[in-house]
Amino acid sequence: MNRSDNNVTTSPPDLEEGSELRLDFGKLQAIGKGDAAVIPVAVQDCETREVLIVAYVNREALAYTLTHGVAAFWSTSRNELWVKGATSGDMLELVDARVNCEQNSLLFLVRPLGAGACHTRDAEGRARSGCYYRRIERNVSKTAGPEEGMPHSWQLSFV
Repeated sequence: MNRSDNNVTTSPPDLEEGSELRLDFGKLQAIGKGDAAVIPVAVQDCETREVLIVAYVNREALAYTLTHGVAAFWSTSRNELWVKGATSGDMLELVDARVNCEQNSLLFLVRPLGAGACHTRDAEGRARSGCYYRRIERNVSKTAGPEEGMPHSWQLSFV
């Protein structure tokens, strides 16, 4: 899946392993224009409290999660049910499901049953525990120029 940001096409490997900050500010707008009736769900490790992933659920994904006790989501890019770990084995056992005050987002507290929650792997080929494996840092380059504070004056580093 490619996405375009400022008329520059970026491939998943560039996004997933790159150090350039390329936030997808159009994601929610695109979802809103589509046919998927979804709400966001934050997924957190019940023991470490690490946020593993933020995804979306529709009625079908929520029903699957609550019925089967494993996290399932609605893939907004593939427009299909996505049972986390169905192909990788890295399932997320549901421990608790919570709803926010306005009932427009969910929190799943889970117990990871595999090697990690993210579909990417680190430089050694190991599954990453979660999707938040990079930190935004200020680019100390002297060529940052007058656009100080703009996204290109920031970079990503691996944690």
